[in-house]
Amino acid sequence: MTKTELLEIIANGENSGVEFKRDDLRPEQLAKEIVALANFQGGRILLGVEDDGAISGIQRENLEEWVMDTVFGQYVHPMILPFYEEMLIESDRKIAVITLTQGTSKPYVLRQRGGEEIYLRVGSVSRKASREQQARLFAIGGMLHTEVLPVSGTSIEDLDRDRLEDYLRNVLNDPETPVDESGWQKRLSGMGFMAERDGGAPVCTIAGQLLFGYRPRRVLRQAGVRWMAFDGTDMDSKVLDDVVLDDALVGLWWVRDGARELDTGGVMEQLLERMRPFISEEETDAGEDLRRERTWYYPVEALREALVNAFAHRDWTRIEEIEVVSYSDRLEIKSPGAMQNSMTVEKMIAGQRSPRNTLVVEVLRDYGYVDARGMGVRTKIIPLLTERNGVAPKFDATEDYLAIRMYRGPGTHG
Repeated sequence: MTKTELLEIIANGENSGVEFKRDDLRPEQLAKEIVALANFQGGRILLGVEDDGAISGIQRENLEEWVMDTVFGQYVHPMILPFYEEMLIESDRKIAVITLTQGTSKPYVLRQRGGEEIYLRVGSVSRKASREQQARLFAIGGMLHTEVLPVSGTSIEDLDRDRLEDYLRNVLNDPETPVDESGWQKRLSGMGFMAERDGGAPVCTIAGQLLFGYRPRRVLRQAGVRWMAFDGTDMDSKVLDDVVLDDALVGLWWVRDGARELDTGGVMEQLLERMRPFISEEETDAGEDLRRERTWYYPVEALREALVNAFAHRDWTRIEEIEVVSYSDRLEIKSPGAMQNSMTVEKMIAGQRSPRNTLVVEVLRDYGYVDARGMGVRTKIIPLLTERNGVAPKFDATEDYLAIRMYRGPGTHG
């Protein structure tokens, strides 16, 4: 960093990624700011700068040793490695700059007096994280697997036995399926679809409800998907369709004459069927076989992959539904929750994999919904859309969601 760049940062004042501090603060005060930035998107702490931007300079002897050994070594957990530098601003005044990247082992905590406290950056202020925020940090850091959390008020009766039997017998080729209620509860608890509890019968987990539940939104509001279609380029346009679909993720299959046939589609099949009139059209003239060809505005394989990813990798601690919205010029799919720890859009496009809901992903992979290599974005979504529609999809990642925007093409047979 140059002196000019540093002075520009000071002139712009404190924000969500920049904090000013004198260097005579207590170690836990500095650790609080470090933790808050690491739990957010990283940033810089400038020591020797007043809250109003006035440069007081650093006064503490052996400041670097104090910062690295005392503050980072004793008060910040887990370990995070900053970049530390000191810069001479005036002939007798130096500023210390602590630069932090976004943490990859969230949540980071301030350890003091035998306890741990979690902080987050909110604007230019560091605040204690709420219970909901803490849950999201644990989930993002891979320390809380929300998909196996119990869903209160549920029982084995809330799961579709036909779907479960098909999964065990015909997908997993399990030679022994449970024969009674107790056996089913024990088996499903072992698989993560139910959770045992003291003094009562097991209850369904989030994964169990999502994958095999009867109308899971009755007990899990964030389940399902909201589909909307507009005849213009924004939500102020005329509404063509607006519905919330509620069903299990996986379809119900039957084995007939030695072949598996889809009897009832899951929520993704239902969504694609609902979307079809708005993202494709039939040609007016029938072909030689008296069937009309259907023209799709988006490659079906890329569309399916994007929809599956929205369900497989969303954050189930958030109560918002997945949203799929069709406009006259594009299709947008929004999946709630920030990306996993250290994952970025750039890394995702490059092919790096970081599944959030491993149990859900494995079951979807068993059914063939998920790309076996987990690289559908790189190998399907981007190349298919770019080749057929002439425009690469756009990705938007925030602390609240990951969205993909697909631009409408002239249509292809499918």
